[in-house]
Amino acid sequence: MPDEQVKTPAFTVSSGFFSRARTVAPPTWSRWLIPPAALSVHLAIGQAYAWSVFKPPLESALHLSGTASALPFQVGIVMLGLSAAFGGTLVERNGPRWAMSVSMVCFSLGFLISALGVATRQYWLVVLGYGFVGGIGLGIGYISPVSTLIKWFPDRPGMATGIAIMGFGGGALIASPWSNQMLETFGTGTGGIATTFLVHGLVYAAFMSMGVLLIRVPPEGWRPRGWEPAKAAARPLVTAADVSARNAIRTPQFWLLWVVLCFNVTAGIGILEKAAPMIKDFFANTSVPVTTAAAAGFVALLSLANMAGRFVWSSTSDLIGRKNMYRVYLGVGALFYLAIALAGDSHKFLFILCALGILSFYGGGFATVPAYLKDLFGTYQVGAIHGRLLTAWSTAGVLGPLIVNAIADSQKAAGRSGPELYTTSLYIMIGLLAIGFLANELIRPVNPVHHEKPAHHENPVRHENSVRREDSVQHENSVQHEDSVQRENPLHREDAAHHEIRHERGGDA
Repeated sequence: MPDEQVKTPAFTVSSGFFSRARTVAPPTWSRWLIPPAALSVHLAIGQAYAWSVFKPPLESALHLSGTASALPFQVGIVMLGLSAAFGGTLVERNGPRWAMSVSMVCFSLGFLISALGVATRQYWLVVLGYGFVGGIGLGIGYISPVSTLIKWFPDRPGMATGIAIMGFGGGALIASPWSNQMLETFGTGTGGIATTFLVHGLVYAAFMSMGVLLIRVPPEGWRPRGWEPAKAAARPLVTAADVSARNAIRTPQFWLLWVVLCFNVTAGIGILEKAAPMIKDFFANTSVPVTTAAAAGFVALLSLANMAGRFVWSSTSDLIGRKNMYRVYLGVGALFYLAIALAGDSHKFLFILCALGILSFYGGGFATVPAYLKDLFGTYQVGAIHGRLLTAWSTAGVLGPLIVNAIADSQKAAGRSGPELYTTSLYIMIGLLAIGFLANELIRPVNPVHHEKPAHHENPVRHENSVRREDSVQHENSVQHEDSVQRENPLHREDAAHHEIRHERGGDA
């Protein structure tokens, strides 16, 4: 009798080059090839932080306002959060190669559509291409390697995710000068901008394809030499169980961590988004004001701190624990903001030092949160859970700049200047970080009622075959048991003996 057909979930790639089965690593595959694969995607999509390079030429060529020229970036960040939240389960189901391929196609196609939009002077195509289509590539690409890295590096999850997410923070350091050079070469008119977008789309497609080819998932049951899950689970807040994405969002731990990430990002992005004008405004009334060139250098330093914090602090979390690391991000971050507020414009070096610390914590918070999720919810669907948590980023991306810009504008309208433009914002950030600190303190191990049963982790085909084998064994055991019972039953033995005697006599009585 043929086996019954196994139903596969919708949108599952069950065969071919992009299937999860084709990405299982051979025994000789080195796990140290996985971080470069992740970096090839994150360095590419990190270009989003360099969108400001295109703002002035677009405003000049298409006669746009500053608000309009920021629209593709804003839509892209919103789509990043939404696609990561809604696509996380698909990424877990279909595997990292499929996810990186989707990211590569969407992100590159976004540039090509934008090139067409600039060439035809249809700005809505730029918003559609870079913002909507490219934003989907951002979200899927951002979460695509996270689960795989954690499974390859269960002994050092903070370091592994820090390497990849460091690439997202550092992508702008490559993209910004490269894009500027192309605009100088091709020109800042519609033709030059369109050509620059076209080259971006083609080069990023080639670069991201390296990650598609290199990425692998570990074989089932694989673990690093010398690493024991039981010893790792003995640390506080680290579980050996697993929680599904559906159940994770029903736990208080998920929402407490959502608050932690949201307010940590709000505090960092508030400075990052307005870094250059903020440092110029802060020291405008001093004897040595900050020049435009110095402000640009300050922005570059912040980008380096953002990138370095993603690796340094997330790696440190492997040693001191995720909860302690977030105590540093939120507690010390609040002290840095307090120091800036109290010092005012009297200590320029202190301002720069504290801002660098805040931005390093901003980057570190992004890189540490996947490992925190792994500790709390296990590796089963950590990529999907991470995608849902990134809605905190989308919220913070609106909240942080809104607080800083709105208060600065109102203070300026009231005739104030210097540090007074930002003092209120600084104290609001301290309050948000304090709330985040409290939320982090409230995080406890997940209630076992939310844990998955072991059968949920198995491959559907293997699990069904296992059930069939178990049913077959149970049936055979049942038959054997029945025969055994019949043999042991005295009445049955007597009936059998009587039947045998009658058979020897040649007929029935």
